[in-house]
Amino acid sequence: MSSPSMLLPFLAAAQADSPTVSAGDTAWVLISTALVLLMVPGLAFFYGGLVRTKSALNTMLMSLGALGVVTVQWVLFGYSLAFGPGSSWIGGFEWLGFAGVTSAPNPTYSALLPHLLFAAFQAMFAGITVALFSGAVIDRMRFVAYLAFGVIWTTIIYDPLAHWVWGDGGWLRKLGALDFAGGTVVHISAGTTAVVLALFLGPRRDFKRLPNVPHNVPFALLGAGLLWFGWFGFNAGSALAADGIAANALVTTHTAAASGMIAWLALELFKGGRATAVGAATGAVVGLVTITPAAGFVTPLSALLMGALAAPFSFAALHYRPKTRLDDTLDVFACHGVAGIMGAVLTGVFASKAVNPAGADGLLHGNPSLIGVQLLAVVATIAFAAVASVIILYALQAVMSLRVPVEVEVQGIDLAEHGEEAYHGGDLSDLTGRKTSLSDAVVLPATELGRVPRVA
Repeated sequence: MSSPSMLLPFLAAAQADSPTVSAGDTAWVLISTALVLLMVPGLAFFYGGLVRTKSALNTMLMSLGALGVVTVQWVLFGYSLAFGPGSSWIGGFEWLGFAGVTSAPNPTYSALLPHLLFAAFQAMFAGITVALFSGAVIDRMRFVAYLAFGVIWTTIIYDPLAHWVWGDGGWLRKLGALDFAGGTVVHISAGTTAVVLALFLGPRRDFKRLPNVPHNVPFALLGAGLLWFGWFGFNAGSALAADGIAANALVTTHTAAASGMIAWLALELFKGGRATAVGAATGAVVGLVTITPAAGFVTPLSALLMGALAAPFSFAALHYRPKTRLDDTLDVFACHGVAGIMGAVLTGVFASKAVNPAGADGLLHGNPSLIGVQLLAVVATIAFAAVASVIILYALQAVMSLRVPVEVEVQGIDLAEHGEEAYHGGDLSDLTGRKTSLSDAVVLPATELGRVPRVA
């Protein structure tokens, strides 16, 4: 085994290859990457707690499955399409399979970080975006079809959008559109896609007939807490440095989440006289979504206003949706689409170069034209995501079944798609499928007990 002293020449050579890498910045973005990854199980718990028992596992697995398939896509070709050298519309193929993506910095995106770390950080964004729109198709979309759609969607929609807004030479970036951490690229695109998916698949068979009551509100609160925690990496990590911009993004993220939660609870109290736990979690997420495009461009006071201003719009959209035929099960569009739109537009109002010289001044700082640029980015994102999603769905429908049969919806998608259940309710089932109570099992002969399947 080599001694540490024998490795010193090799370490010195490696450091010489990347002399400008900042240890502090690298450490912060490493942590931020892990924080964004934590948002995926956070979303799984948030979504999983809000659905019925019979679809809890499927709901949670869609979040984790999205991270898996998108990561593979990202390494093979997604990162190159999103951030590689190319045109104003799409990256090229220079970085296929992470070829040339090494521990040395890429000055185009950061002269102080390993290029490989930047690529990994962005991979987490792509993965959670696909997980977000899974909330619109609960109880009715086949798991394999969802994963296939997610991979194609990332390639056709997410990768070009990321290039437009963040990539070198992207056309929205050149126009001056501001999106610090994914208001358009992540939330508006996911919200728009959620509407398309819900309309294309149609409503659940029991839509408006049976209540969609959350089966585990503590799960939803745990998930919201993990999302709030991970969002510090999502937004503050997007500064790509351990500096004042990152600190500003962290504070604005927290304050917008807090004001969004308080505003939502106030609306609930005004409308129904009760402040709910689900409402608190939802309001916090709405605040987090709203501040995402603005986190590194606005002051903490502006962030407070943004969370409070966006909450009523998402609240109204969420309460209006059940009156329509749109079965967006977990109101992805109301929470992510509407709040993302509000965040992008309000960035054009509150952005200040005093906060971030690399940004731009908004309406309140003497530059009303920024609102026009932000609106263009919003419209372009919605139109592109909607049209391309429809095309992808029609193409997939030609080669596979997208929706589970009616009997699966009735029985529960967990058993049909995964052969598992989240809960057994304390019952034992014998091999004939007959429900056997625990008291019945006690009087069974010892020779028969071994034939009864164990409760998982």
